[in-house]
Amino acid sequence: MEHAVHPFSELFEQLGLPADNASIQAFIEQHAPLPDDVGLAEAPFWNRGQAELIRGSLEEDADWAEVVDQLNAALRKG
Repeated sequence: MEHAVHPFSELFEQLGLPADNASIQAFIEQHAPLPDDVGLAEAPFWNRGQAELIRGSLEEDADWAEVVDQLNAALRKG
């Protein structure tokens, strides 16, 4: 099965966050670096629905998994 490729902006829309480039960059700068011992879905800045979307995307290897992995990588850099 082929997965759709989603840009950061669509993921941020799904998370209910501002999805323009400046807002995405500001979010990453505000929350990075995420400590290695904290899973992305367990990060304290998500609400329950956001955490569930992230967790579900990764557990189910959903269409969103690739862009969630990219967000994870961006938040690990500091």
